[in-house]
Amino acid sequence: MNTLKTTALLATLTALLVAIGYFLAGSSGMVLFFGLAIVMNISAYWFSGDIALRMAGAREVSQSEAPGLFEIIGEVATEAHLPMPRVAIIDSPSPNAFATGRDANHAVVAVTTGIMGILDRQELQGVLAHELGHVRNHDILISSVAATIAGAITMLAHAAQWAMIFGGFGGGRDERNSNVLADLLLILLAPIAAMLIQLAISRSREYGADDTGARIIGNPEALASALEKLEMATSVRPLQVNPAVAHMFIVNPMKGINFSGLFSTHPPLQDRIRRLRSMSLARID
Repeated sequence: MNTLKTTALLATLTALLVAIGYFLAGSSGMVLFFGLAIVMNISAYWFSGDIALRMAGAREVSQSEAPGLFEIIGEVATEAHLPMPRVAIIDSPSPNAFATGRDANHAVVAVTTGIMGILDRQELQGVLAHELGHVRNHDILISSVAATIAGAITMLAHAAQWAMIFGGFGGGRDERNSNVLADLLLILLAPIAAMLIQLAISRSREYGADDTGARIIGNPEALASALEKLEMATSVRPLQVNPAVAHMFIVNPMKGINFSGLFSTHPPLQDRIRRLRSMSLARID
């Protein structure tokens, strides 16, 4: 279900991009801007790992610097049938974690110093399994594509506003019977719709990573318990991080800011915990 939902949302993003391209330059604009989006996606995907680490303030560490963390990540990676990822640490007392990298062979798992102080070994395994679940589900690629297309839509919508003021680009609007009101609604609402779709994709992938992570370690309760602790801790001590990478963390790092419903990067934590505990009950039954 999550895969179908994500596919539909990505298709809608692409349709919005093509529609704005058509507005700007007619049929040729559709092809031009679709090609531009592909190039942007490839670039974002290729460099996403290092960019995300820098924006999150994470530093890569060696096994000698964090032997215990390497041991747990290695165990979880083996259970997930994934190669050992690179490991990074964020020096912050706020407990959180995220994964990035363009594919399983270039994955990086980053954790804050704070998370290792409040979770027991099984709970930490649950969190790391969730992050490697993102890697196994190709969520980093999906998120990169969604973010890039959404960014392109916003950029083109701004260009379209100037096009309306100065009469359009290359006669693209002359190729069709343009409805000024419809054009105006498109360029005003498209960026908002793109943002909402991108956030919906982010929430959907979090559910998927919870499910995959719980199955990797065979212990949904460990991840549920970890999420409860992280929710309480981040409410008291949010992580100061660039909002552009907030969606990557296992829980919303900027808990002090009220994001709800359609405008949230993450699903409600209580809903995620409930789903995980339902998995635990199903295993018992």
